[in-house]
Amino acid sequence: MGLWDRHVMPRMIGCCCCQPPIMEKRALVVPLAEGDVLELGIGGGANLALYDPARVRSVSGVDPSPELLDRARDALPHARVPVDIRAGVAEALPYPDGRFDTVVTTYTLCSVGDPARALAEARRVLKPGGKLLFLEHGRAPDPGPLRWQRRIEPLWKRAMGNCHLSRPVADAILAAGFTVPQRSGEYMPGMPRWASWMEWGEARPS
Repeated sequence: MGLWDRHVMPRMIGCCCCQPPIMEKRALVVPLAEGDVLELGIGGGANLALYDPARVRSVSGVDPSPELLDRARDALPHARVPVDIRAGVAEALPYPDGRFDTVVTTYTLCSVGDPARALAEARRVLKPGGKLLFLEHGRAPDPGPLRWQRRIEPLWKRAMGNCHLSRPVADAILAAGFTVPQRSGEYMPGMPRWASWMEWGEARPS
């Protein structure tokens, strides 16, 4: 890994994913977690202060980036629940079947190597009756922004740690064997439409 990947890219991701409008969306989703929670791509720990100690027993988090894991550890003092952070990838989770009540993924499915495999692993580690909470950016529903996403994506993903602009969100979750009874989506204000389509909601294994 070069200087960009080790130092510049983690700072850029941390900055982009913690802007006030993004944090407002996180604050809608993360407090809905319950029980024993797994967070995919815990990254810089932006969600840690949002878990409700009245609902959550523990949070486990995985991320493949040593630099982002260091940032997550720096955020541990802000957590109000016990947290265990490990190096790992969402496609091969180091946990047994049915371990968690909730899996949380925020701005993670855009950059994993294999989204379908990551979602299959999330389904595997959920307890019966467990839920997946998601907040992701992805494929715009309108043809104009989608064309720009596809044009910009090859350069974008090289600069931003494999972040893809045009991956589907809720549709990918449905294809992985979940139902999505609650979902919302919108373009974030103040951002270009090719970069600002967000989807969030709750999914449960079919």
